[in-house]
Amino acid sequence: MSTAEIGTTSPATKTSSEVAKPRRTKKPKEVLVGQEKAERNFARLLITPALVVAIVVTQIPFLVTIFYSFQNWNLARPEARSFAGFENYVAVVANGAFLPSLWATVLIVGGSVLLSLVFGLILAVLLDRKFPGQALARTLLITPFLVMPAAAALIWKWSMLDANVGVINYVLSLVGIDAVSWNTEHPALTIVMVLTWQYTPFMMLILLAGLQSQAGEVVEAAGVDGAGPIAIFRYMTLPHLRQYAELAVLLGTIMMFQLFDPVNIMTKGTGGTKTLPYLLYERAFIGQQVGEAAAYGVITVIVVLVVANVALRTLFKVFTEETK
Repeated sequence: MSTAEIGTTSPATKTSSEVAKPRRTKKPKEVLVGQEKAERNFARLLITPALVVAIVVTQIPFLVTIFYSFQNWNLARPEARSFAGFENYVAVVANGAFLPSLWATVLIVGGSVLLSLVFGLILAVLLDRKFPGQALARTLLITPFLVMPAAAALIWKWSMLDANVGVINYVLSLVGIDAVSWNTEHPALTIVMVLTWQYTPFMMLILLAGLQSQAGEVVEAAGVDGAGPIAIFRYMTLPHLRQYAELAVLLGTIMMFQLFDPVNIMTKGTGGTKTLPYLLYERAFIGQQVGEAAAYGVITVIVVLVVANVALRTLFKVFTEETK
């Protein structure tokens, strides 16, 4: 065997370390010139007013809230205002009402979001089909979301859940079940019922938009190939709805975390329904502790971000598995 033969090896005998890794080519930076650059600048100019308004309406009040959270400010003694550092945050965490309030918020909001998503999906599937009166049905089903939260709480407290004249107790009496004092015996359940009734149309609208964006030709082809309705829904429709469901859960969680009117009108925070916004209201307008209430507001925002992130990572694993 010659020296040249000894020094060379066949590709089959090369180890993985000897195989050169392909180099990643960097995508060249897009350079806009002329009309394209002008169109890009004009598009940015168009959205600038909306961006400025969004910053003024959302970010500046939040920065002011953060500033107040570091102040020792009691409305009963406004002249004694001073810098408190992190004392308000320590008082919030050390307060025995914080953890129960956090748990009540997560439990009520989580249950309401889940139920609203399930019922919204069912209604969206039903409304996605052609039938007489479809437009009227959509309008009527959207109506609960347009009702003011305070009005919705009053409707459910007196018209639906009242122990004497409530519709639900009347229906239960028809089957021999005694009247239930919902607001006192099951306060958390009553709040979940109100939120589910009010936010199911919101979930339905987003999921219905997702269903209508699904390519009908693909579904018809799957049916021709022998796939049944359940298989099509499980392996095609659900993965397609993933991004719409994530958006619905994210927005629904953010909106429901502002829960105040039903708690204030129906339960007054009793029976494990004292949520973080209601606890903030108590500290600001009853305890008159503006700094501590501002700290509750900042912590509530952080909790919303954490819970929404956890929900998006855990609740939709089924969608991720279906798409693999």
